[in-house]
Amino acid sequence: MENSLPLSDGISSSNIPKLEINCSPQLASWLQTQGISLAFTTYQSNRLFFIGCNQQGRIAAHERLFDKPMGMYAVNNSIYVSTRYQIWRFENSLATEEKHQQTVDAKRLVARDRLYIPRTAYTTGDLNVHDVVLDDAENIVFVNTDFSCLATISNDYSFIPLWQPSFISKLAAEDRCHLNGLALRDGKPRYVTACSTTDTAAGWRNHKVGGGVVIDVQSNDIIATGLSMPHSPRWYQGKLWVLNAGTGDFGYLDGSQFVSIAFCPGFVRGLAFWQNFAIVGLSKLRSPTFSGLLLEQRLTNVG
Repeated sequence: MENSLPLSDGISSSNIPKLEINCSPQLASWLQTQGISLAFTTYQSNRLFFIGCNQQGRIAAHERLFDKPMGMYAVNNSIYVSTRYQIWRFENSLATEEKHQQTVDAKRLVARDRLYIPRTAYTTGDLNVHDVVLDDAENIVFVNTDFSCLATISNDYSFIPLWQPSFISKLAAEDRCHLNGLALRDGKPRYVTACSTTDTAAGWRNHKVGGGVVIDVQSNDIIATGLSMPHSPRWYQGKLWVLNAGTGDFGYLDGSQFVSIAFCPGFVRGLAFWQNFAIVGLSKLRSPTFSGLLLEQRLTNVG
């Protein structure tokens, strides 16, 4: 049986209905044992969620509204979040062992060990920013999906282009290959995922099945092909991990071959690691954007 928990300490607006989060009964004990919390975005409902475990050993959830939140990156006391028009930087304002106490429901006192305050918002305009990272020089690097490039922030313009795939002939707001994922290696942008190698406006939409690639940013080489809408590359424990979203597979690259580790029953985007655990984001298939994917049939088969 699942636990159903009202979000009583989320958004204060009386016009926004309270949400309920359903979770597996083992989640609270796992979070407590590992000593971690989870943060993730869902752009269809415009929300940033924090999920943790309270002092009573129960799931504690917190939400905030943003306009189309997508990419997230956490490092030290900072969290970066890409939204429709901006990239936000949040900083934890609490010292070690310090607690933030807040009264909720006019009666309960809740103590939290993190308090993230918005410190900076970089205005980029609508670039359809996906993954965002902070490199070893503390530069913000993000996937500018609309312009098919990696970019950084600018004091004068919407962005500064840093790199583009060799098959992209022009930087234009046309989402030519649906460049989406970015992995750091040794603190530097190293691997990206794209849904195709097309060089025409929205050309990737005709190559959702088998057209996906992984590219080495350093060498400009395409190091894996034949993927289906790959997302969220991550370098971890000496391997390059990838979500093959169009098939629902989580796995890694062995040379140029994708090796599936597990089938995930949903459209997979968003990947993080904690020790020997992989944390994967799943969502329902949206039609007709994702029609024709192998994932559709696999989900039908598993009911």
